[in-house]
Amino acid sequence: MSDSTVVFITGVGKGLGRGLLEAYLLRPNHTVIGSVRDKNAPIAEVLNKLPKAEGSNLILVSIEATSATDVPKAMEDLAAAGIDHVDIAIPNSGFTPTPGPLDDVDVDTVVESLNINSVGPVYLYKGIKPLLEKSKKSPKWAVMSTGAASITNIERHSAQNVLAYGMSKASQNFLTLAIHSANPWLISFAMHPGLVQTEMGNLGARMMGLEKAPDTVEDSVNKIVAVIDAATRETTSGRFLNTMDGTEFPW
Repeated sequence: MSDSTVVFITGVGKGLGRGLLEAYLLRPNHTVIGSVRDKNAPIAEVLNKLPKAEGSNLILVSIEATSATDVPKAMEDLAAAGIDHVDIAIPNSGFTPTPGPLDDVDVDTVVESLNINSVGPVYLYKGIKPLLEKSKKSPKWAVMSTGAASITNIERHSAQNVLAYGMSKASQNFLTLAIHSANPWLISFAMHPGLVQTEMGNLGARMMGLEKAPDTVEDSVNKIVAVIDAATRETTSGRFLNTMDGTEFPW
């Protein structure tokens, strides 16, 4: 598999993760690694039947974001499958609690959000870094973030109403920028994928008084993939990008 472009995507069972999985599988000579909570669950059969381009294949691994042991086990499984590098890592999985007024926030939900959205990517980074280091194709750590994580724009986005989500994703953004700073060989950046018609996106849209999110999964995926394709250390790394319109969010 040394000649394949290897893409690792977390949370491929639904939403943007599923859309990204489908898009990369339709590219020739791509090995796409997708994480789900349980690779032996019924969803695995569905995902394994997705269309694939010539020379492309899917490998599923089990990762529950808060587990300290799942990522190391997944790396062992990948080594056994002959994976010797990763070119693109897309930490996509996340947890979005029900929005509500700041004063009503449940502290346990904040802790859960931090464990999934902030700590989970640390486990992934520590496990996958050795494989990214072996890439010969300008390795990329492309994080799925949200405009609600922009501290500067909290008031503008009314992000106080998604405290747990915003706090945890802002912490994830810190990790993304720290990875950029610590690894001059790696392209590390965060992306706002738009307000997308997923379970999480539609929840946020209703909070804003909309019937549903305005951006389709297909449109969001196409623009995310285009940003990742074009990403370089000089133009992209260390930045927080709005993939829908090409602008940049303040951290």
